[in-house]
Formats: sequence, C-alpha cells, structure tokens
Amino acid sequence: MYVFFNSRDELQRIEVSKIVYLEADGNYTTIVMVNKLHASVCINLGEMEKALAMQIGDESKHFMRIGKRFIVNLQYVYSINVLKQQLILSDYDHFAFQISISKDALRKMKELMLTIRT
Repeated sequence: MYVFFNSRDELQRIEVSKIVYLEADGNYTTIVMVNKLHASVCINLGEMEKALAMQIGDESKHFMRIGKRFIVNLQYVYSINVLKQQLILSDYDHFAFQISISKDALRKMKELMLTIRT
C-alpha cells in the first residue's frame, strides 16, 4: 500500500510499511523511511495525520501521534525510555533511529502500547 503526496512540482509515492516516523518541521513534514531516506512534504503534521487516515484507512492504526512533533509507526517501536526521554525505533536488523520525546508523551505512549499489545 502506498501514500501519494502531490505538489505543484513534485509527486512522491511512499510505501506505507517503509515509513518509520514523521517529524514536524513548521508547515512541512519530514518522512523518515527504513532505508534512511528522508522525504519532505509541504503539509503540516496535523494535515499529515488526516491524509494518512484518508489514504490508508485501517492501516493508519499502525501510526501514533506523539506530542506535537512526531507520528511513529508502532511496528518499529523497539524501546521507550521515559527517564531518558528516548524512543528507539528499529527493524532489529538494518536501522535504529533514536528520537527525543517529552516524558509525558512517552508515558502516554507506553501505557497505550501495553493496552494494545497482542
């Protein structure tokens, strides 16, 4: 499944399962993928959340908004360390991204992850 982002000068087609996380950058969103490529689209994070829900429907449940700056793919959550304010996203093989997130946001994420685990 793919998401499409179209602007006046560019079309980006991104495979949903390859998205690790999305990061707000003002009116732009940076999309970080498993191959470590970064794509920048002219959509703020709130609009990105809506675009994902519209384009991929039920698959959007794999993504979680964390605070004001991030949306993460829950399939890549490796470690949540509240005290260090650190979230590590990894595929256990090719990459590991470490991002800093507030303690409060990480606490909420940890609680939610524990309730949705299978």
